[in-house]
Amino acid sequence: MSLTFILILAALLIAALYAALIYNNLVRLKHTLAKAWSNIDVALKQRHDELPKLVAVCKRYMQHEQETLTRVVEARGAVLDAQHAGRVRALGRAETELRAGLDRLLALAENYPDLKADRAFQQLSQRISQLEDTIADRRELYNDSVNLNNMRLEQFPDVFIARLFNFRPAELLEFQDARKDVDIAKLFA
Repeated sequence: MSLTFILILAALLIAALYAALIYNNLVRLKHTLAKAWSNIDVALKQRHDELPKLVAVCKRYMQHEQETLTRVVEARGAVLDAQHAGRVRALGRAETELRAGLDRLLALAENYPDLKADRAFQQLSQRISQLEDTIADRRELYNDSVNLNNMRLEQFPDVFIARLFNFRPAELLEFQDARKDVDIAKLFA
């Protein structure tokens, strides 16, 4: 065997090992992304299970607020549909609608002292608030995973392996209310 042949063989072996390393890192990112999505899914399902209970408690007190209650129920259905279909953009839109409906429902609850005093309402609204915080945290982790995944898919030389093995970029999970400006003056008024 000639030295040239050994050097070529060594270079090919190193290139193959490097390609395998890139492939394994892309697979790891893909599974991290799937795990992050699954964690959001779990929190959404937990909140999904709590919302009908909250609406049922509110219905006992809020006879004149059926439109708000209906809006929450419909938005809950849209979230579930988008969640099951795995449509990230549609989930973001549905979540925005659901959050707006929940905000309106909780604001209207201020007008019903008996409702606010109801122990079930207090527990459910607290539980849903905790789940909202969990969803926000998990959404942040998911979006971080999306960014890492998408950056690696565009970086050289990863882009060649990604295209060869059909790795795809993922979409960020965005809620519209996250982009609203906060009026600081109102907070201290």
